[in-house]
Amino acid sequence: MERSRGFTLIELLMVVVIIGLLASVLIPRFANSREKAFVATMKSDLRNLATAQESYFYDYQTYTTTVSGMAAYRPSAGVTITVNEATMGGWSATATTNNSARECYLFVGSAAPVGTATQEGQVGCS
Repeated sequence: MERSRGFTLIELLMVVVIIGLLASVLIPRFANSREKAFVATMKSDLRNLATAQESYFYDYQTYTTTVSGMAAYRPSAGVTITVNEATMGGWSATATTNNSARECYLFVGSAAPVGTATQEGQVGCS
């Protein structure tokens, strides 16, 4: 009697189980990596805002609350920047995204600290 070539049902089930185990380990890691990427984007946008605010201050001797008023600054796609306070002495801003529940904050100068930003010039995220 000649044996046919191929896989048995047990072998195929074992492969499916192994693939399921690998997926159950890798999917949460992927989700965590996505969250970190969104937070990094918000932090980067706030740092770029700081540079744009200083450029605006150099031209007008005050900071601005309107992000659209700064020609050199555009936040990343999906990131919303809100300038909470802007005076001659300092400013504060909040960054949010629809892709994450976390928010990032930054304040400079005499502006009141916002969110988790407790040190001037240091981005804080919650």
